[in-house]
Amino acid sequence: MDKLKAFESFVSVATRGSLTAAARAEGVAPAIMGRRLDALEEHLGVKLLVRTTRRISLTHEGSAFLEDCQRLMADVANAEASVSAGGVKATGHLRITAPAGFGRRHVAPLVPRFRDLHPEVTISLNLSDRVVDMAGEGFDCAVRVGDLPDSSLVSVRIADNRRLCVATPAYLARRGVPLHPHQLAQHDCLTLSSDASQTRGWAFRLPREEGGNGPQEVVHFKPGGPLDCSDGQVLHDWCLGGWGIAWRSTWEVEAEIAAGRLVAVLEEFAAPPNGIYVVFPHAKHLPLRVRLWIDYLKHQYAQPDFWRRASA
Repeated sequence: MDKLKAFESFVSVATRGSLTAAARAEGVAPAIMGRRLDALEEHLGVKLLVRTTRRISLTHEGSAFLEDCQRLMADVANAEASVSAGGVKATGHLRITAPAGFGRRHVAPLVPRFRDLHPEVTISLNLSDRVVDMAGEGFDCAVRVGDLPDSSLVSVRIADNRRLCVATPAYLARRGVPLHPHQLAQHDCLTLSSDASQTRGWAFRLPREEGGNGPQEVVHFKPGGPLDCSDGQVLHDWCLGGWGIAWRSTWEVEAEIAAGRLVAVLEEFAAPPNGIYVVFPHAKHLPLRVRLWIDYLKHQYAQPDFWRRASA
């Protein structure tokens, strides 16, 4: 059995929903396509398709195998393109996931620009604050912000993620400027609600002994306030409305700080940045389209004014 030809025939029949249509596209008799599928199912020991006189449908195993075969076909095409006379050319379908807020601002605008550079790549972008099962849900790569949990995924750090306390000039004129993190207890702090992911609170770097010159340590405070929300964008909007102090990433607020709409406070106590990462299931045999997408993100995020322009 020619495995590659059998895989191609299976993908053709599954996507067209008809032996006859797939045979016609390849220029062979439907009986030949049928024999290829029979041989493939016998080789795998599972039923991939349910065939009746009226329709063809995928079994559960067939649906999973279809995704794997489509990915394999794209990888083969990428391998051929990378050594062809035309030079490196990415093809196939790229599935990306990213956090909702960050993805809207700093991933989604780059997707059509990337495809303009690689017109034979199609792209699906999933924006969700849920940590997806990449392998189980068929994603090629994910953008993730903050500390990464231990996992089998491969990660590439593509930018720093720094967080600051910010408020409007009007709020600070009305309530005063906090000079130490402990003074946040006297302010209206806009916090993520307890069911959100920010469980440890706001991070600050303080001397190990107050007033001393010893090494600094990162400590976490859980400030209170009259308003909280599970959505970071709502907190951002409340902060811009002058309702309190928020602890936000610079990728959200850098443009507004530069424009004077927000003021950073307690900067001398800001914790060291964590990271913005691209993660993917494995480094071996990474498809060309994924490698180029990661390189593209790294290049864009390294531009000196990227975050200021993108958050405006």
